Amino acid sequence: MIEWFDYFQIAALILLLLLITGRAIHLRITQHINPITIGTGKSGLNKFIEFGLLVGLTLWVVVVLAYALHFEKRLFPAFVNKLSFDWRFPKLAGLVLLTCGFVIFLLALVSFRRSWRVGIDEKAPGELVSHGIFAVSRNPIFLSMLLYASGTFLINGRMILLLFAVLMVVGIHYQILQEEKFLLRRYGEAYEEYCARTGRYITFRRP
Repeated sequence: MIEWFDYFQIAALILLLLLITGRAIHLRITQHINPITIGTGKSGLNKFIEFGLLVGLTLWVVVVLAYALHFEKRLFPAFVNKLSFDWRFPKLAGLVLLTCGFVIFLLALVSFRRSWRVGIDEKAPGELVSHGIFAVSRNPIFLSMLLYASGTFLINGRMILLLFAVLMVVGIHYQILQEEKFLLRRYGEAYEEYCARTGRYITFRRP
């Protein structure tokens, strides 16, 4: 039986995908910018990691929807469907994390304006964004994804979603390090100053 936790997960995912698709189409039509730059101009490990992260996120969406719609028994073997816990408090905590992740993503999308990209855009990266939510976190989109993944694990209580969350942490951190190298080359001292006053994931105090 589908519960309201499930409906919330489904609605949040649909809104998230609509926001991403809508912003990509808007930038393509109004600014003639292709914001989806995964793998473009890259080779070797960096290209593999970017595509791997995209494939992993796609599989994660499928798994979350499968559990929210209770299709897991049809799609996954029994050992994958092991339920670690089914308590109300973790579900509520997961709901809070998921909501926070969604709000942070929305704020980041607004602050990005024309500079929003999926992947590293070597040709037309846009302006360095340091206002809005970016004054608190240098990587609010990635932070929102980690909160979102943690929230879905707590809501569903499945070990496979914990595994996805851990792999997401590793993949995202690697991608952030690659983007930091690119941003330092591109924006130089301005980016160094931005890093000095804003944390990679979250800023706990001002210098």
